[in-house]
Amino acid sequence: MYNSKIKGLGYYVPDNVVTNDDLSKLMDTNDEWIQERTGIKERRHVVRGTDTTTSMGVKAAKIALERAEIDKDDIDFIVFATLSPDYYFPGPGVLVQRELGIKTVGALDVRNQCSGFVYAVSVADQYIKSGMYKNVLVIGSELHSHGLDMTTRGRAVSVIFGDGAGAAVLTREDDTSKGVLSSHLHSEGQHAEELSLIAPGMGKRWVTDILDEKDSEDVSYFPYMNGQFVFKNAVVRFSEVIMEGLQKNELTPGDIDMLIPHQANLRISQFVQKKFGLSDDQVFNNIMSYGNTTAASIPIALTEAWEAGKVKAGDLVVLAAFGSGFTWGSIIIRW
Repeated sequence: MYNSKIKGLGYYVPDNVVTNDDLSKLMDTNDEWIQERTGIKERRHVVRGTDTTTSMGVKAAKIALERAEIDKDDIDFIVFATLSPDYYFPGPGVLVQRELGIKTVGALDVRNQCSGFVYAVSVADQYIKSGMYKNVLVIGSELHSHGLDMTTRGRAVSVIFGDGAGAAVLTREDDTSKGVLSSHLHSEGQHAEELSLIAPGMGKRWVTDILDEKDSEDVSYFPYMNGQFVFKNAVVRFSEVIMEGLQKNELTPGDIDMLIPHQANLRISQFVQKKFGLSDDQVFNNIMSYGNTTAASIPIALTEAWEAGKVKAGDLVVLAAFGSGFTWGSIIIRW
C-alpha cells in the first residue's frame, strides 16, 4: 500500500495588476463596494498576446518540478484542471505535455471549475495509491479576464475573477501515516445553472450561430452567478465536506494546522473559519491580492503558505472547495 504526497509546489500569476480603482473606470463600481462584498483589493489579468492558460500552467509546473527535484521524464501522468482551456478541444493537458517535452504519458483534463484542483489531486492520489503511477503532475490554471463582461451589466461577476496558475508534483509515499490521507468529492447538478457559462456550447446553439454577431444582447457568453444562492450553499457544503474528511480520519477541527479554502469570497472563508473556531494562523487567504482564480486558487494559496513557512512537516493540511456544478470536495493531508 502507498500514499501519495505533494513533493513540489509552484505558482505563476501575470505581472499586470488590476485594482478595484482600475475597474471603476470601466464600470459603475468602487473599491469599497468590491471589498465589502468579496474582500478583493486587486487581481491579475493577462495582457492579450502574452500568457495563455497553458503557458501559465507550464510556468507553474516548471517551478514545482524543480522544487520536487524530479526530472520531467520521471512524470508518469498529467492532470490539468481548468474551466478556461486554450481551445474548445483538445484540452491543455496534452499542450503541457508538448510544451514541457514530457514523453508520451497520459494527460487528463478535469472540468470541475472551482473544485477542479481538489478533484485533480484526488485523481492523482488514487492513481498513485493503486500503484499505477509513481509521479503525477497536477496543474490548475485559469485565464478568466478575456471572457468577462467588463461593463456595469457584468460587474457582480467580473470584479471577482483573476488569472493565474498553480502546480503540484505528487509522488509515492511508503509511510501511509503521511501524505494524502483521504479525499471526499460531491456534486449536486440540480443547481448547475446557478453558476454557469451557457455558451458557447453545443446544447445552446449551432456553431454557425455562435459566430453570428447580430445578437449583441445575448449574455449567455458571459459567466452568470446567483450570488446569494451560491453563498448560502457554499458555506453549508464547505463545512460538511471538511467535517467529513476530519471524521474519516478520526480528527477534529482543533487538529487542523492549516486550512486552504478555495478563494471564492473572503466572506465565505471567514464564515467557515468562525464556524470551526480556527485562528487566523490556521487559515490561509490570498483572495485580496488575486481574486478568484478558480482551479488555480488552491494551488496558488498552498504554494504561498508553504513558501511563507506556514505549512511544515507533520502539519495537518486541509484543502476544501465549492463551486459551479455544484461540485465540492476536501483533501486531508498529513504534510
